[in-house]
Amino acid sequence: MALETLWNGVTLRTPAGRFPLGTDSVALAGFARIARGSRVADLGCGSGAVALMLLASEPGCAVTGIELDPLAAQAARENARENRVNFTVVEGDLRQIETLLPAGQMDAAVSNPPYFPAGSGPGASMARSEVWLPLAELCRAAGWLLRWGGTFSLVHRPERLAELICCLQAQRLEPKRLQLVRHRSGGPVSLLLLEAKKGAKPGLRWEPDCILYDAQGRETDACRALYHRDGKECD
Repeated sequence: MALETLWNGVTLRTPAGRFPLGTDSVALAGFARIARGSRVADLGCGSGAVALMLLASEPGCAVTGIELDPLAAQAARENARENRVNFTVVEGDLRQIETLLPAGQMDAAVSNPPYFPAGSGPGASMARSEVWLPLAELCRAAGWLLRWGGTFSLVHRPERLAELICCLQAQRLEPKRLQLVRHRSGGPVSLLLLEAKKGAKPGLRWEPDCILYDAQGRETDACRALYHRDGKECD
């Protein structure tokens, strides 16, 4: 069981064999805009990294995580208890979202989903491959959970952008904010961060790229802002 420290001293325990804290989760938590008092769904919450960082940043929100993997779901529950935060976990399949949670009750949703279509990518685990959660099903689950005007923020691979936008718009989730993450200025895009709003009119704001390292390999201000929120480092 790996132990890591997140924003504001919140701790994360991750079971052996499950993905540890990564830049994608940290970047998503920094990108998502969550208002005080919001009801938030974390779709495929894993051990709870994104949910815990959101709660560290905005303690007044309430997060419901949905996770298919029983071991990860149990770790998320234990992390919630240890940190004494308003984070509940539902173990279940997002493809059957109608049986898990009521429609239209969430103000916001977030997700760090599997990146690769079934049968592709560097691994076939449920955390890497869409064998258990195709992109279209993820967007359908978000559309079901969100109230009108609610937002869905997620992190994904840049080569999936066109497909992602189509899947979102099919659920009346209109892309509103986009940010690209690069390890170095001028380098290839590593990740994309996208926020969509349910029922919104078209109009996408392209935000400045998030550059993690300068030409000398040193952390940029943007990187330090992600990993050293309020002076607390993500180990």
